[in-house]
Amino acid sequence: MKYSGWPDPGELVVGKIDEIEDFGVFVDLEEYQDKRGLIHISEVASGWIKNVRDHVREGQIVVCKVLDVDESHEQIDLSLKDVNDHQRSDKIQEWKNEQKADNWMALALGEDVDDEIYTAIANELIGAHGSLYKGFKQAAIHGEEALEGTDLSDDEIESLVETARENVSVPYVNVTGYVDLENASPSGVDGIREALSAAEGNGEVPDEVNLEVSYVGAPEYRIKVKAPNYKTAESQLEDSARRAVAAIESHGGEGEYHRERQTDDE
Repeated sequence: MKYSGWPDPGELVVGKIDEIEDFGVFVDLEEYQDKRGLIHISEVASGWIKNVRDHVREGQIVVCKVLDVDESHEQIDLSLKDVNDHQRSDKIQEWKNEQKADNWMALALGEDVDDEIYTAIANELIGAHGSLYKGFKQAAIHGEEALEGTDLSDDEIESLVETARENVSVPYVNVTGYVDLENASPSGVDGIREALSAAEGNGEVPDEVNLEVSYVGAPEYRIKVKAPNYKTAESQLEDSARRAVAAIESHGGEGEYHRERQTDDE
């Protein structure tokens, strides 16, 4: 997907060097439709330049800073020297991510999707999350909830979420806590089992969260949570322990949540 408008001054853009002249370098902008910019020789590198070709080559992918845009003369002035290594690396990664997302759009909507439909759906993702890639990433993590408030149809949302969850690698975090469960009441082991089922969520744990409860050593049980971020992970961990303690107390037993392991043997 390429933008139809013009870049803004100060923006970082990805381009491919198309033509090299003694006075500067012409660059085709990879993110914008039919847009070409010029890097004047003074903006190619710091210091005196004897030969431009010592610094760039045709076909090279570069990251430039937009210095000025003159739409009436269809002129975009660019700088190569004003972009540092960190900015260059981040921008290239962002551009590659958007290319991935463009491919995911084709998977979700089909290769033959109408351009207007594609653009409309893409604009909904960009409007909601800032970019196609971020839209797919949020859909992979949060499912349909990530696309609520958009003008997308239920079928479109379902297709986007399914594609996101099949293709997006989401970074997860892991947290661990422990809960002690003791039950001297007549319900005994059955009460413990009910408390463990409550800890596991009884099927109500969000799809993006993986929660496991395992035995450590009487009376201690380990709760492990894998989630997209620490806030969610910590919340799910505490909720799991709270459910277990409430369930065992309803049987007249005792429960206690703690973050560090207290038993010596597994």
